[in-house]
Amino acid sequence: MKTKISLIVLLIFLSSCQTQPKQVVNQKPNIVLIVADDLGFGDIGCYGGDIETPNIDALAKTGIRFSQFTTAPMCAPTRAMLLTGNDNHIAGMGIQGVVLDTFGYEGHLTNRVATIPQLLGDAGYHTYMAGKWHLGMKPEDNPHQKGFEHSYVLLPGAGNHYSNQSALSDGLSTYTEDGEVVRWTDGKYSTDFYTDKLIEYIGSNKEDGKPFFAFAAYTSPHWPLQVDEKYWKKYEGRYDEGYEQLPKSRLQSLKKAGIIPQDAVLPEIHPRFAKLITPWDSLSPSAQKKEARKMELYAGMVDNLDHNIGRLISYLKETGAFDNTVFVFMSDNGAGHRDFYNRGTLAKVLQEYYNEEYEHMGQENSYVSYGPQWAEAGSAPFRYFKDFTTQGGINTTMIISGPSVKRQGELHHNFLSLQDLAPTFYEIAGVTYPDTYNGHPVYPLRGASILPFISGNSDQIHDENYVFSMEHINNAMVRKGNWKLVNSIRPLDTANFELFDLSKDMQEQHNLKTEHPEKYRELLNEWTRYAEEVRVQVLPTGN
Repeated sequence: MKTKISLIVLLIFLSSCQTQPKQVVNQKPNIVLIVADDLGFGDIGCYGGDIETPNIDALAKTGIRFSQFTTAPMCAPTRAMLLTGNDNHIAGMGIQGVVLDTFGYEGHLTNRVATIPQLLGDAGYHTYMAGKWHLGMKPEDNPHQKGFEHSYVLLPGAGNHYSNQSALSDGLSTYTEDGEVVRWTDGKYSTDFYTDKLIEYIGSNKEDGKPFFAFAAYTSPHWPLQVDEKYWKKYEGRYDEGYEQLPKSRLQSLKKAGIIPQDAVLPEIHPRFAKLITPWDSLSPSAQKKEARKMELYAGMVDNLDHNIGRLISYLKETGAFDNTVFVFMSDNGAGHRDFYNRGTLAKVLQEYYNEEYEHMGQENSYVSYGPQWAEAGSAPFRYFKDFTTQGGINTTMIISGPSVKRQGELHHNFLSLQDLAPTFYEIAGVTYPDTYNGHPVYPLRGASILPFISGNSDQIHDENYVFSMEHINNAMVRKGNWKLVNSIRPLDTANFELFDLSKDMQEQHNLKTEHPEKYRELLNEWTRYAEEVRVQVLPTGN
């Protein structure tokens, strides 16, 4: 009798095992890298911004916000440095959008570097990407050839958010999925669709127990400013005081949030761009209304971006992956100031398809940029904006959260750069960076893992002797400790370098090169070493 009962219990147990879902224990953390396109420093809520970003703010509450995270000054060099942990010249992106037959200016990722998806893929990770690539148009340069298992990408630097119509020419934008050319589904909104794709890719392998690296390379809030009305409508009237008042408001909100020092002030606008900005009070009521709508649209795009980050987070929670996922959220550079629709060689071409009439603003056929007048607010309290290696072009938001982050809800003012993320991911995943890859010698990583810092085992990321140097289109900088050497004049001439002490002057308003000649020469020597190593080319163009 006892044997019969035992047999029945065994059969019930085996039956219950068959009906229970398979529980996958994943020891290595997943990694989700989220990049916003041209997001301003003071836009989001947890940095004191006025745009509603509850999902990004929630990541900050369980992670770390950084106030001195440094990127490249434009989209492509940032992506090259981010995905390789190396200098943009070493990676092949010396000039965005220009290909030269010389070292450092190839216009695509070279075999001098190995990428994050390549090395994580070799270590057993699934690797997924959706969004903007901007690192080469040829098939051999596609993300599918650079380590991404699945990818749906916009190859050029900008696109219409609703259709296949190019935002950079009179033709169509080029998209690929897993290396094959595809056509955008008209009517689909970019940020929504890229999120759909990432969820699709993650879901396709969620039961196999392998970790994943997902790169959400969003094109929002990059111009043209387009978004559904339900996202911008809530901001209607919020910016009616104008683009001269918003930087002042942002300055105070950033101070209140503890992001910047209480004695911070607003810098002077770049003299070249100041000439393009009409004083707010000189605008007609209709012109003011139109200008305010630009910022409402921008805010709506950021709001929608946050909504989609929330969708991704919700999906990972539903599938049980969230608690084992490291999240990094960042902007690729400072606020974007360009207005191709009204200025430059593309204006005539773009005006043949698009318009900027008030009643169409935000729609698929509308081409609106918020220009230097609003970019000043987006970069506050820093000097200048995108393109420049002044702080306004390269000091951006960055949040990291997840199982490796023990300093939860903290704000830190330590200097770190996008070159530090690749080595951090490798340490988290247990990956050793190689000396060679695919038969080619690769340059060593230039950054350092921040895992000891975020895990609470160290109180610093870089010591005062660490040197970070960068150049793009002859906008150049060297940082050592709190000292910064910077050039924002073209063509590049070392006589134009300025010296700043960022611990006392984050706005870069007081040039100290004559007051501290020894420090100036020290950093100038660092610049010379760097320029020779990466073979910086002096370009025959002026500002």
